[in-house]
Amino acid sequence: MPMLSLDKVTKNYTQGENKLEILSDASLTVASGEMKALIGPSGSGKSTLLNIAGLLETPTSGTVTIAGHQTDKIGRRKRGQLRRTHIGFVFQFHRLLPEFSALENIMIPQMLNGLGRDEAAARAEQLLQMVGLMNRDSHRPGLLSGGEQQRVAIARSVANAPRVLLADEPTGNLDPVTAAGVFEHLSAIVHGTNTAALVVTHNQQLAHEMDSILTLKNGVIETIN
Repeated sequence: MPMLSLDKVTKNYTQGENKLEILSDASLTVASGEMKALIGPSGSGKSTLLNIAGLLETPTSGTVTIAGHQTDKIGRRKRGQLRRTHIGFVFQFHRLLPEFSALENIMIPQMLNGLGRDEAAARAEQLLQMVGLMNRDSHRPGLLSGGEQQRVAIARSVANAPRVLLADEPTGNLDPVTAAGVFEHLSAIVHGTNTAALVVTHNQQLAHEMDSILTLKNGVIETIN
């Protein structure tokens, strides 16, 4: 069973008397442990599709299924719960809380989800080790490099063991060498935790290192390889 499935998803916006169609019958699946790249020109609707997959927006029509939960049949409260427990997000900018250490930034989402402080700290330490930053656990984001900040953000995104990871240009703000290093850690976490990952990127080299590439063109998703 795919962990993430979009079936004939459309998304329209109305501007006065005009209807703007962003997505048209867009369909995709991502299985556990699979990492798919989503590419396409700027303005093609990639971020909109990612927001719909992450239950941040609702489609005009079509179905989004997360870990077997068909989300068009559940209410807003259940959608929010599903988003908190099953979906992790990584953005182009790290969005770490500046007043907290790297360890604390990873602990916080776990504690908000009901985990005790000691358990949250232990898991945060494991995740920092996975991204090679155990020696930076007490550093606040301002004392970390851009690549280190993004690696902490990746660790935080999987802190609650989501089934699905959605990443929007996770290396877009980094130089090529740093981007390659961050992607290596992202890939290791996805495959090591058996998470289903959909990654929006403009980086063709990184896209070809993923399990397959999807392209968004004229609102429709096509598989390249």
